[in-house]
Amino acid sequence: MNAVTDMLSALPPQMRDPVLFAIPFFLLLLGLEWTAARKLEQLTTGERTRPASGSYERRDAWASISMGLVSIATTAAWKFLALLGYAAVYAYVAPWHLPATAWYTWVIALVGVDLLFYLYHRIAHRVRLIWATHQAHHSSEYFNYATALRQKWNNSGEILMWLPLPLLGVPPWMVFFSFSLSLIYQFWVHTERIGKLWRPFEFVFNTPSHHRVHHGMDPEYLDKNYGGILIIWDRLLGSFQEELFRPHYGLTKPVNTFNIWKLQTHEYVSIARDVRAAHTWRDRLGFVFGPPGWQPRSAAPRTVAAADALN
Repeated sequence: MNAVTDMLSALPPQMRDPVLFAIPFFLLLLGLEWTAARKLEQLTTGERTRPASGSYERRDAWASISMGLVSIATTAAWKFLALLGYAAVYAYVAPWHLPATAWYTWVIALVGVDLLFYLYHRIAHRVRLIWATHQAHHSSEYFNYATALRQKWNNSGEILMWLPLPLLGVPPWMVFFSFSLSLIYQFWVHTERIGKLWRPFEFVFNTPSHHRVHHGMDPEYLDKNYGGILIIWDRLLGSFQEELFRPHYGLTKPVNTFNIWKLQTHEYVSIARDVRAAHTWRDRLGFVFGPPGWQPRSAAPRTVAAADALN
């Protein structure tokens, strides 16, 4: 443990993010999966052409990759701002400082980040303003390793969610390192090429089967399986759903664009449109902080913008 800590401390701050080292492996797995998928044909379900299991669509994949590249820069900016706040909390507010060389500090950091990710992720699906930051990740109708790179550009919610850790004395760099490990783990679960795994593993950890459910827009699958590394949070807190059939992926109201700016911002535009059209402050607050698709009790047919918000 001391050797790992010494090695990381010797690196420049910008090189301490393990996600940077994992990018070549991300691209290798993506390339292998994409190459294998080129021979797959489209399956026709009813009147709708549905992507075959594990398939890729060139424009969709490049949109995902492009959003991932931009997210590297935006995440770095958000982490820099967070570092300033975390350092102040850690130095002046935390009642104690946990040693970075102790095994229990790593357990607190890794498990703490995973639990806080679960809570943030669940909130992101139930509060429309935060859903606006997250929905781009769910906008693809394909489920593959390119989809894993379709990341949000606004990390402010996660930054606030991690605050308890430096407050408990976890060194700020360990918070960032632990979340990076979580992101690396979550990459491999974005695939249809891996079926269900050994049952004890499926019981404890997030797996491709569990995460396919999370990305499904089917009524049985909506708002389920929020876990990052561990799926036990979902089992304990009532949000777990077993994979019963192959999900239909994407938003319940498709965005129908590969423009990465629109994919990232269209929900903010819809919120602003609904707020402008609202007649009371209660309705305005509901459109911002209510769940996606929220409507006033007195509303007639829902507005187009609110319908677009549904996941």
